[in-house]
Amino acid sequence: MKLRPKKAHFFTHGVLSVWTILVLFPLWTMIVNSFKQKYDIYRDPFGLPHVWNFQSYLSVLQDSDFILFFRNSLFVTIGSILAVLLFGALAAYALANWRDRASRWIYAFFVAGMMLPIKIGSIRLLQMVKALGLINTIYSLFPVYIAMGLPIAVFVLTEFIQEIPYELTEAAVIDGAGRFKIFHAIIIHLLRPALATVAIFNLVPFWNDLWFPLIFINSDKHKTLLLGVTRLFGQYQTDWSKILAVLTLAAVPVILLYLSMSKQFIKGLTAGAVKG
Repeated sequence: MKLRPKKAHFFTHGVLSVWTILVLFPLWTMIVNSFKQKYDIYRDPFGLPHVWNFQSYLSVLQDSDFILFFRNSLFVTIGSILAVLLFGALAAYALANWRDRASRWIYAFFVAGMMLPIKIGSIRLLQMVKALGLINTIYSLFPVYIAMGLPIAVFVLTEFIQEIPYELTEAAVIDGAGRFKIFHAIIIHLLRPALATVAIFNLVPFWNDLWFPLIFINSDKHKTLLLGVTRLFGQYQTDWSKILAVLTLAAVPVILLYLSMSKQFIKGLTAGAVKG
C-alpha cells in the first residue's frame, strides 16, 4: 500500500520531528541544569532554573584547569583530523587509480577497520605506545586516532574520487601534469565536501574519547577535556552543576563546526547518490 504524497510528506515530517525532540532533549537537560544550583537539579531536573546560576561556569573557567584540558583536546583532535584527511586522501587517490586485484584487497583491509572496534586491541596498543616512548603524553593519542579515522576516510574518499570524470585527470596528464600535481591542483579541490564529511565523522569520536586518554595519560598537564572532567567526581558527592557546565562548554566546538560545515557535510553524504 502506497502512501499518498501529502500523507507521506506528513509522515516524514512527523518522524523527523520526533527524532529531533529525542536528540535535543538530553542537550536541553544538560544546558538548563548547568545553570542551576547543585540541589535544584534534583528538585526539577527538566524545567528552567528559578534563579540562573553562572557560578559553575565561572568556577570552571577560573578555579580549574579547564583551559589547559580544552587546549589539549583541541590540539590532539585537530592534529589527528588533519593527518587523517591527508593520509586518507592520498590512500584513496592511489586506490581509486590502481586497477589491480591487490588494490581491492587493500581497500577491503581498510573497510574491515570500520567493522572491528579498535578498543579490543587496547592492551597491545598500550604496549606499542610504551615502546614508542609516548606513554603519559598527549602525543600517545595521535597514532591511535589516526588509525581510528583512516578506514572511514578511505571508504568515503575512494568512492568520491571514483565518481570524478576521468576526462579531467586525462586532460591534465596530456598537459604534462604528474600525479601529485593532479592531486594538488584538481582532486583536492573537488574533495572538499567529502573531506568535510570525514572531518565531522571523526570529530565526535576524537573529541569525546575517554577510553584511550584514561589508559595512556596520568599527567595532569597532558589530560584531555573529558578525562579532566573525571576529577570533578567526588568519592561521596558530586557537583553536577560544574560537570554539566564543563560538558556544555565541551559541546560548543562540535556544534559550531557542524553548523559551519553542514552544507559541505550534506554534499559529501549525497555525492554519487543521484546519477544521470
